Amino acid sequence: MLPARPLLVAAAVFLLLLPVHVAIVAAQGFRGFSYLLNCGAASPTTDSRGLRWDPDGDYVSAGTPGVVSLSGLINPTLATLRTFPLRYGAKFCYELPVDRNRRYLIRPTFFYGALFASSSAPPPPVFDLIVDGTFWTAVNTTDDALAGAASSYEGVFPASGRNMSFCLGVNPDYTDARPFISALQVIQLDDSVYNATDFPTSAMGLIARTKFGSTGGIERYPNDSFDRYWQPFPDDKHAVSSTQNVTSADFWNLPPPDVFNTAFIAEQDAPLVLQWPPVPLQNDSYYVALYFADTLPDNSRTFDVYINDYLFFKDLNVTSAGLSVFATQWILSGLTTIILKSASPSALPPLINAGEVFGLFPVGRLTYARDVLALESIKKSLQNIPEDWNGDPCMPSGYSWTGVTCDEGSKIRVISLNFSSMSLSGFLSPDIAKLTALTDISLAHNMLSGPIPNLSNLRNLQRLHLQENQLSGSVPETLGTINTLREISGELTEQYRIDIHISARE
Repeated sequence: MLPARPLLVAAAVFLLLLPVHVAIVAAQGFRGFSYLLNCGAASPTTDSRGLRWDPDGDYVSAGTPGVVSLSGLINPTLATLRTFPLRYGAKFCYELPVDRNRRYLIRPTFFYGALFASSSAPPPPVFDLIVDGTFWTAVNTTDDALAGAASSYEGVFPASGRNMSFCLGVNPDYTDARPFISALQVIQLDDSVYNATDFPTSAMGLIARTKFGSTGGIERYPNDSFDRYWQPFPDDKHAVSSTQNVTSADFWNLPPPDVFNTAFIAEQDAPLVLQWPPVPLQNDSYYVALYFADTLPDNSRTFDVYINDYLFFKDLNVTSAGLSVFATQWILSGLTTIILKSASPSALPPLINAGEVFGLFPVGRLTYARDVLALESIKKSLQNIPEDWNGDPCMPSGYSWTGVTCDEGSKIRVISLNFSSMSLSGFLSPDIAKLTALTDISLAHNMLSGPIPNLSNLRNLQRLHLQENQLSGSVPETLGTINTLREISGELTEQYRIDIHISARE
């Protein structure tokens, strides 16, 4: 398949020559709703960059905090972790207030090295990452764990409501070990960053973010306002260093100015050929952004940019002020080669300073909003609820709340509640009647009290099981108005008692 071509409407490739006037995030911290969570910690910690990491307990209701027994850890966020139950098909979620319709960088970190130190330790667990109703990726830390290193994943997601859920999903097709997490960053991005992506329908998963020619450490906060990690990519043959005066605000993606202080430069009269990213890619669409700035002050050079022999940008004129070109949907497959070729009349060889590649994947559907609100009301009226009653109640597929069954039609609706023998107490919220697609309700063998709500709005209800609870009051006469109801079994207190079994209606 050929790479995506520039579209006049979608503007698949952009050349940023004119300044875009956007504010740079203050060095003191991150803007808006942003979170640095030290998972499993009991108190705040501060890292070597002066960033404060807070305990995660206020944002998650499941899991067990733990301490990593390994001396010499430089990063304090790796000294603790939170592990979650091994319950197949369950997802355990962090619930984070956010600004609706903004986009967020999410970076979870997993450090299994200490747990994997002994040869008798089981292999690291493999589990799913889920954001709201979207399946993101599977976490596999095995290679990093063998090296005693931490694993990080990074994605950019749109916020569709007042809360964003980040979840770890227990997939029965993977290993039989409990999922865990060491740290979680959720950082609100500026509206200009990656703004050409269609975020209502797509999310982004980072493949590579690179600072070419750098031999130092990772470029990150405070140099990068959003704590993005720019990995060094050394090459003695082509690497050069310089001191530039590039203004980050001139770029929509707001890269840190320091990434323009190193570069790869081709030899005179020869193209620059670069295999990047360094991993093979599946045949799919990718977001590709490349950053350039001439290493010589008040100078320029012109060259063509190819990706896997397809022209990406022709006659790119690079000055010391810097510029960026990017494609929102470029088809890549296997190993990728970047080729920079001088274009007449340029006398200087081509160069490149930095680059980013993201995989694109569809944002998952969400449960019908009225059903979500009704379930949240039911949840508040009950005690001893399951630990996985967080995040989207139905999505992604295979990860609905315990006891909740959904139909994934034109609208994702809740069609069955089976809460039997779950040791639930409390009362049944009247808002259960707002789940108008319900066909089955089973609340049997719990400790529920209070009256039976008016269920007459449930015009599709076929089965209702309430036996062995502590319900009280009269049986609602409105149950007789539900023509679809075929089976009822239940019991009230001694004063109001029912024992009804309906096998069929005329």
